[in-house]
Amino acid sequence: MSDPTIAAEIPRRRTFAIISHPDAGKTTLTERILRAGGAIQMAGNVRAKGERRRTRSDWMNIEKDRGISVVTSVMTFNYGGCVFNLLDTPGHEDFSEDTYRTLTAVDCAVMVIDAAKGIEARTRKLFEICRLRDIPIVTFINKMDREAQDCFALLDEISNALALDVSPATWPVGRAAKFAGIYDLRTKSLHLKEELPEDDERLALMREEVELAEVALPPFEKEFFDEGHLTPVFFGSAMKEIGVTDLLDALAAYGPPPRAQPSETRDVQATEEAVTALIFKIQANMDPNHRDRMAFARVCSGKLTRGMRLKHVRTGKQFALHTPQFFFAQDRQLVEEAFAGDVVGIPNHGTLRIGDTLTDGEDLRFTGVPHFAPEILRRVRLDDAMKAKKLRQALVELAEEGVVQLFRPQDGAPPIVGVVGTLQLDVLQSRLQAEYNVPVGFESTPFTLARWVTGDKAALEQFEALNRSAMADDLDGDPVFLAGSGFMMNRAVEMNEALSFHDIKQIGMAGKD
Repeated sequence: MSDPTIAAEIPRRRTFAIISHPDAGKTTLTERILRAGGAIQMAGNVRAKGERRRTRSDWMNIEKDRGISVVTSVMTFNYGGCVFNLLDTPGHEDFSEDTYRTLTAVDCAVMVIDAAKGIEARTRKLFEICRLRDIPIVTFINKMDREAQDCFALLDEISNALALDVSPATWPVGRAAKFAGIYDLRTKSLHLKEELPEDDERLALMREEVELAEVALPPFEKEFFDEGHLTPVFFGSAMKEIGVTDLLDALAAYGPPPRAQPSETRDVQATEEAVTALIFKIQANMDPNHRDRMAFARVCSGKLTRGMRLKHVRTGKQFALHTPQFFFAQDRQLVEEAFAGDVVGIPNHGTLRIGDTLTDGEDLRFTGVPHFAPEILRRVRLDDAMKAKKLRQALVELAEEGVVQLFRPQDGAPPIVGVVGTLQLDVLQSRLQAEYNVPVGFESTPFTLARWVTGDKAALEQFEALNRSAMADDLDGDPVFLAGSGFMMNRAVEMNEALSFHDIKQIGMAGKD
């Protein structure tokens, strides 16, 4: 490498997501991490009232109203000599696509577990996605200030349910209302919220349990952690701000730096000098006053600088980075330079899409950014026909952003939107009203399943001609077969052996061979 700043800066990057089942305390932990890192003065609380409820990571109106995360929020801050890129993902399963795409852009994940409930369904699913990508996991067992399961039972559950070795990094001192702090097994030090006498029963129990844990459980080994086979476990309470700084210190100390990213032709190393970047998220109207449209890019290699021109591989055209920006939820700051691992916002007017690759000139495409077949299909009902053109534009923009999937029937019927869960329809309806002033409703369709179709060109054209009323084109123009039942879908698959029907579409998958 001829640029010495690349070698110096890349090891300082820590890019991670926070994943959990809904209500495990993910957003509260995010706020406390930001506060512990000096990024905000007053942490929000999704269950508080008034001013205190205004969390920084949840900034959309529907998030503030419901106290849930519905979009991935990006926050960049400095702590402990490192540059942190924190991606707060939606916990609700209805927004799983946004979460899956975000996991393509991180090097590590913090898994938040409710101390009373243990491993829940959504946690298990998100963990499996991380395992498929070999993403190292740090575990934070939250809500120790409430009634909780036995600590060894929780560790056993993580180990057995996820087939993951566990190595406790901290241990709780007290439980529920008597929770006083944690003991750090690595530094052999107490971090307490209150002074405790030496003979306090909570300290005695902690010492007894720690002695057993050190004998029965494996020590932390970074190699196994980096490979995704072992998780360090931290106990604490995000609400009480206990154990949060210990977690952040650990991420700074042994969190993985930017790793290689897979492309169709080769793995791109973070230390390469040539600039490459992956667009993993689009967000429109973050600033309603300016009707902006922001593409979020994970820098995969090299040093990105303001004003440079990169190749937009999908179109083959040059793309100028006039005003790249770092984000802190809704707030932003102009970027002069960024390195592998950094997440940068790029203003554009619909040029960039999810899954796009930007390079210094090389024709490569990063892989692993999926679209999943929707589970719910609905037609959009527009009561004011005068707003039809505005609705068409809005649906395209929101589909490019990943809010919904948009299917245009080949027979000219009104467009169909596809979603994973009904909460996505609420978000679509809310945003169409708030950002475009287009009130809509939804109507059922005769279709229940959607599959992307690929294969021999002649066979595909014949299939489309015979099934015109059940065929649609997606946002990229790729053909989609819509079926009214599982029986109809299976029949189509069995009778068309020259074609393939896909429930997952990788970005860039060609519709016709």
